[in-house]
Amino acid sequence: MAKSAEVKLAIFGRAGVGKSALVVRFLTKRFIWEYDPTLESTYRHQATIDDEVVSMEILDTAGQVNKQEDTIQREGHMRWGEGFVLVYDITDRGSFEEVVPLKNILDEIKKPKNVTLVLVGNKADLDHSRQVSTEEGEKLATELACAFYECSACTGEGNITEIFYELCREVRRRRMVQGKTRRRSSTTHVKQAINKMLTKISS
Repeated sequence: MAKSAEVKLAIFGRAGVGKSALVVRFLTKRFIWEYDPTLESTYRHQATIDDEVVSMEILDTAGQVNKQEDTIQREGHMRWGEGFVLVYDITDRGSFEEVVPLKNILDEIKKPKNVTLVLVGNKADLDHSRQVSTEEGEKLATELACAFYECSACTGEGNITEIFYELCREVRRRRMVQGKTRRRSSTTHVKQAINKMLTKISS
């Protein structure tokens, strides 16, 4: 049996958007009503994606009470993660407006690499209280160059499994591309070093 690929995923979004509910729905296919918003959890999950076994480590980040502690901790989580789920609540425009600032922090911490992420509008079952249209979500995802999903952790509607699978695929695609560029650049370095030595010898 081949060793499974390991992928580190982190979930971000304003407190109350349903981050924990999404993760639990993905892992157990169930919905749990009560959460402590200040609790942070890491889950491990194994899945077969496109005939390959993938081990996910999923970090469900918490809404901290202390702002400074929150910033330090959040930056640590962003450094740790390879793929990110940015969640907003379709009934809370403020949570949608926090997505771009979050993405900017991610870009800052992860540069020069591109950030691998998916955008998720949760609570699609509360369509009657909607403050953010599906079109706005799609438009933002296009600007962020990422996949977009609308779903409900409560009812399970929308393809919640696909959110996590697609993110894993994307992380692994990026790794392959970076692996290739890394190999290419190391051969270039070797060539350059040899050429330098040769010029030294001949001069």
